Parts: sequence; structure tokens; C-alpha cells
Amino acid sequence: MKRQGLKWMLALLAAGAILFFSRDMIREGEVPETTPHGTGADAVAVELAPVRIGPMRLLRTFSGTLAARSECLVAPKVSGRVEYLAADLGDEVTRGQVVAKLDNGEFVQAVAQAEADLAVAVAGRTEAKSSLEIAGRELKRMQTLKTKGVSSPAQVDAARAKHLAAEAKLEIAKARVLRARAVLESARIRLGYTTVAAEWQGGDTVRFVAEKRMSHAEMVPANTPLLRLVELSPLTGILFVTEKDFARLVPGQKASISTDTYPGEVFSGHISRIAPVFDEATRQARVELEVENPGYRLKPGMFARISVVLDRVADAVMVPEAALAKRNGRQGIFLVRLSGDTVSWQPVETGIRQGNFIQIKNTDISGQVVTLGHQMLKHGSRIRLTGQSAESRTN
Repeated sequence: MKRQGLKWMLALLAAGAILFFSRDMIREGEVPETTPHGTGADAVAVELAPVRIGPMRLLRTFSGTLAARSECLVAPKVSGRVEYLAADLGDEVTRGQVVAKLDNGEFVQAVAQAEADLAVAVAGRTEAKSSLEIAGRELKRMQTLKTKGVSSPAQVDAARAKHLAAEAKLEIAKARVLRARAVLESARIRLGYTTVAAEWQGGDTVRFVAEKRMSHAEMVPANTPLLRLVELSPLTGILFVTEKDFARLVPGQKASISTDTYPGEVFSGHISRIAPVFDEATRQARVELEVENPGYRLKPGMFARISVVLDRVADAVMVPEAALAKRNGRQGIFLVRLSGDTVSWQPVETGIRQGNFIQIKNTDISGQVVTLGHQMLKHGSRIRLTGQSAESRTN
């Protein structure tokens, strides 16, 4: 019995000791309670930092890719064997430059034949014109003889019929000349198609060969691409944004672009187009940028980090992010009172984060805030400074 009583006594003593040592401890999330100033409670060692006012910006960095703003395929309009190819992979090509020639033997022959056919048609027209003149004179002669009573009306009618036939033959000859000229022009155009030039509308006057699809001496069907050309300046940056950032983006907004290819270098650009719809699968909207590309150093297909300033505040109230604490599920800060040795708990609404600082939106505060040691604080707690200035930790 004595042993059992001794055990109960030891258990009660242990429980009392636990309650004694834990009565002043504050758990994270516990409602802070006021400690009157001037009590004998020990001061909590803390570090402080001043509340600052200055410009802040919300900078968001997106993952994107670079693409050619425009590209075109160079293809012959007629089939033939590649006799000459003047551009290769990576070559610079100017608008209108001849990049290929096809074997033109058959097309030269077609032009010669068309020229001969035109000559025949012209000769036929001349013959028909002469026949018309002869028929006209004959008709006039018959009409004169009729007035003298020498020729009969039937002879005059026959002469008139021959004259009308001659007129019709001349019209036919003229039409044949026009047709022959059209055939000749078509043959010359097709001959011209054997010389392949790089042509495109708008954009830069210079493009680069991104792909070579045919080689020398290969047979190429009509309208089969020989080369693929891309425009390298400016490039198009492509990124996708969620609903959270969509409303903050507008055309013309400036952006900074960096790549792994050129570490430490930043390229300039601006938003050029924003899609009016979200993709139902990803719930993201496509945004395109115009990216400057001096020296054509950036290439389509490169991965890019695109940074855009989404918001700016000229005179933001800011504190070090380390000053934020939680009590009762709410976010706030411990603000040093005017006395300098006690603190007040102040719930806050945060805004822009920039570096180690965060914007305080819902209250106008000044003075100093606790950045280290607030785990042991509550509203009205006494404080004492450590040896190290807290400002050095936030700079």
C-alpha cells in the first residue's frame, strides 16, 4: 500500500511540474494574450527591421519558346531536273534571289515552236488581208459593170459573197495570230519557271534556309518544295498563362527574354497578341510576343524564360518577409510600440513580393517590426534586442 501511494504522489508531482513550466508557452496558432507592460516577465530576444516605403513591382517569369514569325517554302511551278541549287542549309537569302535552276531544254524548244506557229499565223493573216482586198476590188468592178448593163445581178451577188467570205477569213486569221501569241507567252512563262527565285510578301527582306529538301540533279515534281526559309528578326515568343495572370497582360507590355544559350544576357520584346479564349484541356491562354533579335543570335525552337512586370506600386509599404507570423490562423506582424520594449500584434494583408520584402496592403504602418524571435511573442510581450542588427539580414 505504501508503495502504491508513493507512485501516485510521484505522478502528481510530475504533472504539476509540467503544468508549471508550460503555462507561459505559446503554441503556433494560439490566440495571443496581453501581457501588461512592466510585469516581471522575461523579455524575448529579437531582431528588428524598419518598415520601408518605396517602389515595388510584381515580376512574373514564364517558360516559353521562340518561333519564327514567318516562313515560306520555295518550290518550282514546273517539273524538271535540278540543274543548279544556289542555297544550302543556314544560308542567307534575300527577297527575289535566284536559288535554283531546272533543266530548261524542253521549255526552250516549246518557245521556239510557239514562235514558229506565231509566224505562220501572221503570214496567214497577211494572206487573208490580201484576199479581202482582191475581193473588194472585184465587188466594186462588178457593181460598176452593172450600172453600165454589162454584168448581171447574179454576178454582183457572187462578188459580194466572195467579199464577205474574205472578211471572215481575215477575222479568223487575226484570231489565230492572237492565239499563237498567247501560246508563245505561255511557253515563255513556263520557261521562266525553270529559274526559281525566293519570293515572299511582307516582313524582313532577308531570310535563312531552315531546311533543304532537294539536291543537285534530282527530279522535282511541280510545286514540290526545294527549300524552307524562315524569318529570324524579329522572332515570336510563345507562352501560356493561367486565369490568375491573364487579366494583368495587355498588348504592348514590355518583356525580358533570357535563354540557356546565352546565360546572363537579356533580350527585349513586347506582347503582340493575346488569345481571346482559354484551352479547355489546360485552362491556359496563348500569348505571343515580338522579340528583338539583333545579329540573328536567337533561333526558332529555343527554350526561353520570359519575364513580364504584371504590377507596379510607386509608394508601397513593405517589410521583410521574415517578419510575417501566424496567430489564430491569421497572418500578421509584430510591430514595436513607441516605448521600444514591447510589441503589438497586427494582422495584415500582403501584396507584392519582391526579393526578401513583401508589401503590406491593408494598413498604414511605420516604425520597426520583429524579424527573428516572434515565435515566442504575443500581443504586449516585452522584447530585447540581440547583438546583430536585423536590417543586415534583409539587405
